[in-house]
Amino acid sequence: MTTPIAVITGGQGTLATVLSSQLRDAGWEVFAPSRSELDVRCAKSVETFFENLDRIDALVNNAGITRDSLFARQSEEDFDEVVTTNLKGAHLCSQAAAIPMMRQRDGQIINIGSYSALHPPMGQAAYAAAKAGLIGLTKSYAKELGKRNIRVNCVLPGFLETKMTASLSEEATEAARKRHTLGRFNTKEEAAGFIVNLLSMNHISGQVFQLDSRA
Repeated sequence: MTTPIAVITGGQGTLATVLSSQLRDAGWEVFAPSRSELDVRCAKSVETFFENLDRIDALVNNAGITRDSLFARQSEEDFDEVVTTNLKGAHLCSQAAAIPMMRQRDGQIINIGSYSALHPPMGQAAYAAAKAGLIGLTKSYAKELGKRNIRVNCVLPGFLETKMTASLSEEATEAARKRHTLGRFNTKEEAAGFIVNLLSMNHISGQVFQLDSRA
C-alpha cells in the first residue's frame, strides 16, 4: 500500500507541529516546511516546492499571520501582508497541489480558518476578511474539484493556545473563555485529531467545521 503524503504549510506553528505528529502516527508521510522552505506569499517558491513532489494526498493550508489594528490606523503594508499570507498563500498552494491530485483523481485540501471569519472582533478587519475569504475559496474549490474526487473543507479550530494568541492579554483570553459553553478552549491535540479524522473520510466536501463550544 502506498504511504499517503501530506503537506502542512506554516509547518513550524503550534497546531502544525501537533498535527504532523498525529499524522505520522497514523501512517502518513508529512512535509511541514518552514517559511524559509516554502514562502506561501511567493508564487515561485510555491512552484519550486510542489514540483518536487510526485504525489500529494492532502494539503493543509495552515500558514497564517495577524497584524491586529483598528482599521483606520492599519497600514497598507500590514493589510497586504495579512491577506497575502492567509488568503493568497492558500490559493497558490491549492493550485499547485491540485495538479498531482487531479492526475491521481484523489486528494484532500483543508483550509485552516478562524472564528473571526464569522464573528470578527474589533481590530481584526484584515485577518477576518482573509479568513472569510478562505471559506469562499473552500466552497468554490469543492465545486470545481469534486469531479476529480478532490475534497475541500475548512476547519475553524477555535481559540487555541498558540504562539499567535500568546500576545493576547489575560483579560482578553478570559473573556474569550467565558463565551464557551463548556467553559474551556479546545486543545491543539483535539483540533489536530479532528483534522486527522476528517482526512480519513472520503465523502465530505465543501463544509465548514467550527470546533468550539460557542453557541
